[in-house]
Amino acid sequence: MLLYRWLTEAATSRGNAKALVYRDTYLSWRGLCHRVDRRAQEFAAMGIHAGSWVGLMLGNVPDFVILTLALSKAGAVVVPLDPTTGTRELEMILDAAPLRGLITRPRGGDLAAPRPQAAAPPPKQRPSQATPESRRRLQGTLLTCSTYRRQSNGEAAVKPCLVQFTTDAGGDPKGVLRTEENLCAAAESIASSLEVKADDHILTTVPLFHAYGFDFGLLLAMRHGGTLFLEDEVSPNRVQKILREQEIDLLPATPTLYAALGRLPVARGLKARGARFLAAGSTMSAAVAERFHTRYGVRVLSCYHTAETGPVTIDRRGLSPTSSGKPFDGVEVRITDPEGARLAPDKRGRVWVRSDAVAAHAIGPQAVTAPKRVGVPVGGATPEGWFRTGDLGYLDRAGRLFLDGREDDLVQVDGKRIALGEVEGCLEAFPKVKAAQVRIVTDPLGGPIVVARVVPVGGKFNPEEIIDHCARNLAPYKVPRRIEFCDRLPA
Repeated sequence: MLLYRWLTEAATSRGNAKALVYRDTYLSWRGLCHRVDRRAQEFAAMGIHAGSWVGLMLGNVPDFVILTLALSKAGAVVVPLDPTTGTRELEMILDAAPLRGLITRPRGGDLAAPRPQAAAPPPKQRPSQATPESRRRLQGTLLTCSTYRRQSNGEAAVKPCLVQFTTDAGGDPKGVLRTEENLCAAAESIASSLEVKADDHILTTVPLFHAYGFDFGLLLAMRHGGTLFLEDEVSPNRVQKILREQEIDLLPATPTLYAALGRLPVARGLKARGARFLAAGSTMSAAVAERFHTRYGVRVLSCYHTAETGPVTIDRRGLSPTSSGKPFDGVEVRITDPEGARLAPDKRGRVWVRSDAVAAHAIGPQAVTAPKRVGVPVGGATPEGWFRTGDLGYLDRAGRLFLDGREDDLVQVDGKRIALGEVEGCLEAFPKVKAAQVRIVTDPLGGPIVVARVVPVGGKFNPEEIIDHCARNLAPYKVPRRIEFCDRLPA
């Protein structure tokens, strides 16, 4: 009920002011509330009630916002999902998350059809969790709601209102259970640190199904009544036009977008006094930050945010783009050695975070089957509330955080986690590949990309074959963009 309560408060105080803008259309706060109430009634008629888990497999479109708020009114658990999620990952999500419903665009999430590689199902195979009991079209839309004969486990460690999926160290889906208390703390921390106001214009280019886009976009707009501008297909030219014409105050984006904007011809800077343009998801280079500032007159604020922790640190003045800045209000950060001893400034070690926004519980293959180990594992928390992020870094003498790698092989590409071992395993499963090694490189024009070195079996072959193989088995952002052949892998 949290997000819906914030909606009704904003509708009362802001009335006919713009709440949601998408391309050439908009909804006022009263209009948005009316749409949400109608969808909530439809959900009730479909048997979706308090405690039901419902997946939203949508991009940055108004329906995502309306359905999220309608599910909040119903007391349901919102589970945002990437529309490009592959069959294997979606089946794992459905095994881990007791979804009562899954809302998709036409044909999205349809896993009932047999897979090409499976000639026939084995005898006595248990029914697939991915097979819905019914499908129906949401009124007045092209969206499909698949319903499943399952209910959530009432004995869960926490009662989430939002479950956001990311990637664990093995490359499998990991659902972070976020409670109303987590969301409240995240919204207050961001608003206090960035001085968010009710008349702010917020442009969300990063996907709302990611925690970064959700927290700095939908969450802030609902909590403080700002106008939320949505962009589904990110075009630098279109983003530049919106920034200029709509006088955007808050822009959560990635370094890749700022690099693209910095390459566009610009006649004059932005009239954006007090604007807060944020960069997260990967390291921001000083050259990109300076080019953007020179052309637009706005400094980019590097920040650190994860699905588990919420907001962590931010460079409030934008003067140190290669750092992640100092902690948000209400957030504590410490660096320790492997034994847990706190390290002095400038000493590299493990990054730990403590705040009320930290979600210390998750679901997924690793959360269920991981063996018990001594100490706190990556993704776990101490009894005092310190969460082990898995990131490595150091705090300088001014208290600014510099990230410097991971404890595992997870990497970030434009805010999306990739387990290098998962991609290497996919490559080595291809019959013509003997061994593979994957790394992330930064393309001056395209940003971070996945590059694979492979040792072929019996001579080189067309690299398109292996890229097609990866595309059939991995999410699009995990597929290597470049293949390099070699006789043996470097040590």
